Amino acid sequence: MTAPQPPQTPPPPHPDNPHDLVGIGIGPFNLSLAALADGIHGGLRTAFYEQRPTFHWHPGLLIEGATLQVPFLADLVTLVDPASPWTFLNYLRDRERLFPFYFAERFHIHRSEYDAYCRWVSERLPELHFGHQVDAVRWNPERVAFEVDFTQLDTDGEAEALGRTYTRNLVLGVGTAPHIPEPLKPLAEAPTVPVIHSADYLHHRDRLLTAEHVTVIGSGQSGAEIFLDLLRARPTGREKITWLARTEAIAPMEYSKLGLEHFTPDYTRYFHALPEGVRDELLPRQWQLHKGIDAETIAAIHDELYRRTLDGGWPDVTITPGVHVRTAGRVATTKVELHLEHLQQGTRSRLTTDAVVLATGYRERPVDRLLAALDPYMKRDSAQRPRVDEHQRLVLDPVVQGSVYVQNAERHTHGVGAPDLGLAAWRSAVILNSLTGTDAYPLPARTAFTTFGLGSPPRPVLPGPREGLVQLKV
Repeated sequence: MTAPQPPQTPPPPHPDNPHDLVGIGIGPFNLSLAALADGIHGGLRTAFYEQRPTFHWHPGLLIEGATLQVPFLADLVTLVDPASPWTFLNYLRDRERLFPFYFAERFHIHRSEYDAYCRWVSERLPELHFGHQVDAVRWNPERVAFEVDFTQLDTDGEAEALGRTYTRNLVLGVGTAPHIPEPLKPLAEAPTVPVIHSADYLHHRDRLLTAEHVTVIGSGQSGAEIFLDLLRARPTGREKITWLARTEAIAPMEYSKLGLEHFTPDYTRYFHALPEGVRDELLPRQWQLHKGIDAETIAAIHDELYRRTLDGGWPDVTITPGVHVRTAGRVATTKVELHLEHLQQGTRSRLTTDAVVLATGYRERPVDRLLAALDPYMKRDSAQRPRVDEHQRLVLDPVVQGSVYVQNAERHTHGVGAPDLGLAAWRSAVILNSLTGTDAYPLPARTAFTTFGLGSPPRPVLPGPREGLVQLKV
């Protein structure tokens, strides 16, 4: 199989001949969709817009040695189309690294390698438009299409030109945004003392290493990796690191074979069919499926701490779970004071530190402003969240004859697998099958040994009936 070649810039579409699909945001999920759309027989007219100048995947967390928590088979396409030219293995072949990878016997690849692979794909798909910021979306009943207004940005991120395109269908893949707890927002916005989110860790690492005392907040994988990286870089006996977590324990991620079946299409369909109240009650209890720490990282932390006791004494490290940061403030201009509460003891204390890293996770990016013109057509649940059907479509008033698909914005309807890379290719296939009204990518009827719930056996997600299906050439 020959390697895909870098794209040629296509001519702009004619307003009377709208795209079949326009994607907003180019992260791994929309990149997966673009790669699989590229392989549809008969062709789809697509365009994907991203305001950043190039593809980058969590650049602030590409810590040396950090690996993905999913196997390399969870690339952009393999679990749906292993013969695609956009597989990770074909990337290795193009880079003449297939034999070294084979001998490395590595099932979980480095994050930096996954980032490089995605960038390789992004540089070769002609439908991707970086440096384009989508400003607004409207439904145009006269054209029976969505109007998409965008701003083309120059290399400095400044507005260069305005544009508009039309499409029969949309897909939102705008990703998630770093979450900073309310008590720490004023400190994170001020430059004097470093209070940063883990998403920006590598950009501030040198400054953090010079701080006398560093506090890491957050019990997930990012918090653990940052704690380990800081620990390895600081002298024995003078580590001066505190690691605080709100969870009741520094807990391993659920990584048993049957536990992982919560990240299968079977479980996604089961979860989607549950009543709204049951879904909302279930999600918080499943934190260890996606917010825990992999066993290798926990072992590496313990090994490093143990090594520092070999000459006697204990490392100057505090690790405390079950702690909530109530408030925070500055001490003079060089330190931060955290007001802490232990959730089980009910006790309170204060901690003075020179730098804070917030490994406090991410939240779905709000799209209310972007979709403001579509708000009158959107159906919402009792918590005013958008309803999303099993085909990844926002539930809209029938007057809107096109579809708006969402990626990684549907955890409340599709469960813990929504942000998981392992479901990226499957979800892209569901969208493309729905979009075309065909079985463009055949999907398995069953994907888990576990039968979730009683009743009907697992079934594939078949294309849903609707108006305005894309007609493929044969």
